[in-house]
Amino acid sequence: MFVSLRSAHQLLRLSRAVLCPCCPCLPTLNTWSSYIPEEIPGETSAEMGRKEADYDWKKSTDNIQEVFDFIEVLGSGAFSEVFMVKERKTGKLFAIKCVKKKNKRDINLENEIAVLRRIKHENVVGLEDLYESRTHYYLVMQLVSGGELFDRILDRGVYSEKDASLVIRQVLEGVNYLHKNGIVHRDLKPENLLYYSPDEESKIMISDFGLSKMEDKGIMSTACGTPGYVAPEVLAQKPYSKAVDCWSIGVITYIL
Repeated sequence: MFVSLRSAHQLLRLSRAVLCPCCPCLPTLNTWSSYIPEEIPGETSAEMGRKEADYDWKKSTDNIQEVFDFIEVLGSGAFSEVFMVKERKTGKLFAIKCVKKKNKRDINLENEIAVLRRIKHENVVGLEDLYESRTHYYLVMQLVSGGELFDRILDRGVYSEKDASLVIRQVLEGVNYLHKNGIVHRDLKPENLLYYSPDEESKIMISDFGLSKMEDKGIMSTACGTPGYVAPEVLAQKPYSKAVDCWSIGVITYIL
């Protein structure tokens, strides 16, 4: 079982390409540059974006290092970096995503923040705070330190049906919460399922809402996600619903 699981893991790692630009908190890997469709009119930026007035709750800072002590780099991309930080005032540890400001409005970032502000669940990585400087946005997130689901599986070598059911139950509870709040993740995969801590009995956390979407009329049309986990209707560029998350969970369950 260990050999077949490792082979599946390596194959799926190669399919980490996304069908449209996603949250750049991780280094960019292979991409399907030939399969990046234009935005379909059914999902306009007005639906995804948040008005500037909605940012009144964010905090301004001239120097983020006066607020947080930066400990180590957790990941980096073309437009952002993620660090483990310690809040100087409280001593608490967080993950902070530092996003460079663009010359034009960043609709994807606005959408991600809008989604994160609406959610709070024990199996979903949450947004703790938001800071803004002249050059960056800083998303202060819960720190999860247990690593990715598949990395844990490979370290253990064996994953029983009972172990798999415990993981999937937590994922289903988290996704059920998201769907009840009108949010579709659209990029569920083992790399986005993290263990909260290195403890053997640690809970699972759903992460990375860079491609998530707040439902309007329940129908979406933008082709996005990760090959290998994407539902057929998304690949076919047909209208789809929150059920695409259920397809992705089915693929993860099959792999486990």
